Amino acid sequence: MTEHPIRLRNSLTGRKEAFVPIDWTRDMPDESRRVRMYVCGPTVYDRAHIGNARPVVVFDVLFRLLRRLYGPERVIYARNITDIDDKIIDRARLAGRPIEDITRETAAWFAEDMAALGALAPTLQPRATEWVGRMIAMIETLIARGHAYEAEGHVLFSVDSWPQYGALSRRSVEDMIAGARVEVAPYKKNPMDFVLWKPSTPEQPGWDSPWGRGRPGWHIECSAMAQELLGADFDIHGGGADLIFPHHENEIAQSCCAAPGSGFAHVWMHNGMIRVDGRKMSKSLGNFITVKDLRDEIHPQVIRLTLLSVHYRKTLDWTAQRVAEMAEWLASAIAATPPDWNGEELGPVPEQVMRRLCNDLDTHGAFVEIGLLRTAAGPGGRDDAEASRQVASALAFLGFDRSWLTAREGAAARRRERAAPLVERLLEERRAARAARDFARADAIRDLFKAAGVLVKDTPQGAEWELGPDFDPAKLENAQ
Repeated sequence: MTEHPIRLRNSLTGRKEAFVPIDWTRDMPDESRRVRMYVCGPTVYDRAHIGNARPVVVFDVLFRLLRRLYGPERVIYARNITDIDDKIIDRARLAGRPIEDITRETAAWFAEDMAALGALAPTLQPRATEWVGRMIAMIETLIARGHAYEAEGHVLFSVDSWPQYGALSRRSVEDMIAGARVEVAPYKKNPMDFVLWKPSTPEQPGWDSPWGRGRPGWHIECSAMAQELLGADFDIHGGGADLIFPHHENEIAQSCCAAPGSGFAHVWMHNGMIRVDGRKMSKSLGNFITVKDLRDEIHPQVIRLTLLSVHYRKTLDWTAQRVAEMAEWLASAIAATPPDWNGEELGPVPEQVMRRLCNDLDTHGAFVEIGLLRTAAGPGGRDDAEASRQVASALAFLGFDRSWLTAREGAAARRRERAAPLVERLLEERRAARAARDFARADAIRDLFKAAGVLVKDTPQGAEWELGPDFDPAKLENAQ
């Protein structure tokens, strides 16, 4: 099967378990076996923020790992696009634009941002509006089996009909009612019953159905698309921890009730949330960060590394200091690769790196192992050529290349070129001051260089200089 058995923490059981794909437990031809994974994708009405990006990057690493262990052609990764939702309807109304224009534009933004972060495109990217017929059919099945009911143009799932409801979030229905924002509606039999189908007004998008013109609820979308594309039983379902309840809890209930005897997803994985400077990210707090805004300031490879720098299940605190540390780490790791490395794997991914990744996708541990190899390799791989190649292979496998170091070196060269005329003029002025024994002026220029972050070294051949990491050109320019 594979030389590296994977262990994944299953949110449904609360345990780290050996991962065995469903098809590998069945009596079927080897060439027909597939590993199947579904990850909840974006609701396309606005720019993606770093919280949206984290599951994409995390499950991109899992996608790469599964492809490496089982073969690229055997892994099916589906990530949906929700292109019908009340938020989208509201955004289109406020913007005075057709919904299709909003969703097409926003989906393109999302694809561009995620590609910039090094995420491979999923095998399948279903759009909800393409599968409304399948959603209607699933709702009809749920009604026929006594798990859903029609009320005032709505169709609702009956939570009482599914005794296992709450197993994923480990909460009773009573606890969920007390702790959740439950829509109070007189037509609900139970306050926790959730909408499968809702009526549409004439100005809202809608589809004909046995219950009148309307549109699907959010939860039924993922269930219908996942079952149709991956089967009633598939291997892994992923998403952010904020989706455990109610979205994933509802997915399980309606999916298992629509296909009795199935288990829907066998392994559930959830990444932790992102905080910004220790606080929850929120527009009201002014710390809401979009991927596009970040890309304007930070190289995408540094963003990717920062998102993967802690274990995927932990909360990630996004700070300027963390980003700066990741930028330095990545620069030093790339500097330890062979000078002609351009992002390709130069041999097998190091065993210790694979071992870390196979242990519940421990990217933090993988970077620790790469750091040890980097130390052995030294800058430019001069100390240990094999370690240098291993660093390159590990970085390439995890979605990194030389672009960050190239961009940084290019920026440094441009900064030096812009600063050179002024620095050279001040060095000549300092030389003249020394020759005239005007030591006060020479010392003032020395202090100016220090304050501006210009590192000057006097040699028998003359002064040599470079720009330090804290170089501030304004301090030189203001001193003219």
